[in-house]
Amino acid sequence: MAKLSLQEQLLKSGLVSTGQARAVKAEKHKQAKQQHHNKVAATEEAKGLAQKAQLEQAERDRELNQRRQQEDERKQLAAQVKQLIEQHRLPKDKTLADQFDDSLAYHFTDNNKVKALYVLKSTREQITQGQLAIVKLGKQYEIVPAEIAVKIKARGALSVIVFNEPTTIAANKEDPYAAYQIPDDLTW
Repeated sequence: MAKLSLQEQLLKSGLVSTGQARAVKAEKHKQAKQQHHNKVAATEEAKGLAQKAQLEQAERDRELNQRRQQEDERKQLAAQVKQLIEQHRLPKDKTLADQFDDSLAYHFTDNNKVKALYVLKSTREQITQGQLAIVKLGKQYEIVPAEIAVKIKARGALSVIVFNEPTTIAANKEDPYAAYQIPDDLTW
């Protein structure tokens, strides 16, 4: 004897009518269809969420790459500035301590702090005329030619500490102090 389903057994025993059996069968079929539909909707929703997560991850990766590129460019510019300073700095006069009477303190400000750099009188004049400039390399101050200072300023303006532009003073006829010129040997 073949195994009969519970529904068939209930029909044979007379506990359930055929209409009730059909209604139960239709309800089961509806539930199966609904479950299948829910699974399809759930998988579509999961696909949508996964796609959204991929897009967000791609955006984060792009931003990270952009930051890395900017950091690399900043490092390259800093390396170029360092190389320019090291190649073109004027040699420090080692006998400056012996010639202390001949050297002068050139005062300048760096981050609102007054600093002094002892240089020869001729070097000091070149700095004030804009032929030389003072730049910062690490914690040290170096003196470079004006052309190099322009190149350094283009790459990293914070490295150039003192760069006096050569000025051409036009004589103003109405200026009452035009006849009084500032002496070249004035130091502060």
